[in-house]
Amino acid sequence: MKKQLTLKVNGKLHILMVEANKTLLEVLREDLGLTGAKEACDTGGCGSCTVLLDGKPVYSCLVLALDAQKKDILTIEGLASNSRLHPLQEAFIEHGAVQCGFCTSGMILTAKALLDENPNPAENDVKEAISGNICRCTGYIKIVEAIQSVVNK
Repeated sequence: MKKQLTLKVNGKLHILMVEANKTLLEVLREDLGLTGAKEACDTGGCGSCTVLLDGKPVYSCLVLALDAQKKDILTIEGLASNSRLHPLQEAFIEHGAVQCGFCTSGMILTAKALLDENPNPAENDVKEAISGNICRCTGYIKIVEAIQSVVNK
């Protein structure tokens, strides 16, 4: 049975009819066409589907879409503003922290949440913050460097 759902995604309200068991990831990708959050493990173990829910990183594959109502949802598509990339997006490009790109949106949003909470984190804080996001390409060094470069600006 479908239920009405109102989501605020990237500052815009969306009213949808969805199955009660549909995840936030499924709604973002299938119903709203926002494919930045990736479907990978589907068990909350990799971080590829990370979005910010009221400023906190969550695995959107584990959140029922109905539970995301009345919350601010930020996806990678909403991070840039006025046609300008967010400094974290620029840093990931400049530091070669983007390889296959599958983990990138989750890494960037997790880093944004960290920097919003702690604008001057130590390197170990960065490593701990992104520990729930798996990258099989970079070895994390360039990712940590990219995040630290935003801190040091």
